[in-house]
Amino acid sequence: MKYTLKEFGTSILATLGLAVLLGGVYPAAVWGLAQIFPRQAGGSLVLEKDKVVGSELIGQNFTSDRYFTARPSAAGNGYDAANSGGSNLGPLSQKLIDGVKDRVAEYRKKNGLADNVPVPADAVLASASGLDPHISVRNALLQAPRVAKTRGIREEIVRHYIEERTEKRAFGFLGDPGVNVLLLNLDLDGYPAQERK
Repeated sequence: MKYTLKEFGTSILATLGLAVLLGGVYPAAVWGLAQIFPRQAGGSLVLEKDKVVGSELIGQNFTSDRYFTARPSAAGNGYDAANSGGSNLGPLSQKLIDGVKDRVAEYRKKNGLADNVPVPADAVLASASGLDPHISVRNALLQAPRVAKTRGIREEIVRHYIEERTEKRAFGFLGDPGVNVLLLNLDLDGYPAQERK
């Protein structure tokens, strides 16, 4: 009986301690961090002329030839944050194989690439979340001639914007450098018309 009461007391103390820690201290710490980093806590929203045009954290579907295109998305109807996720198709799935072949052909056609030019994986495969806002530097450079031609600006200007928007590896060693498609497209939209060729 004495042992049971001791165990009961321990479980009550553990429950109360965890309730204070997880129901009070942790939420207060998260709230405090949100006050220090309000933009990040608010979703890293991107404003254009005081209007929200997207988030730095969620990809968007750009279809016009004037814009860089993001990587494919299997999230809901595309880039749907409420249905984040991949296609769950395995490497032996014929549906995945056929889909990738179609995307490779479409990418080459859209960007005027020869049949022997390797297409970056991120141009034809969705990320695990389906929300990735970045593309590889190689992907961006392959799209640069099309974007420059459609916009009527020199390709070196577009390449300069790609370089400016290239984000380095996280902590210097995690992942690969990437280019945020939304921010890059907005930069190009802001390029002065009088300086076009």
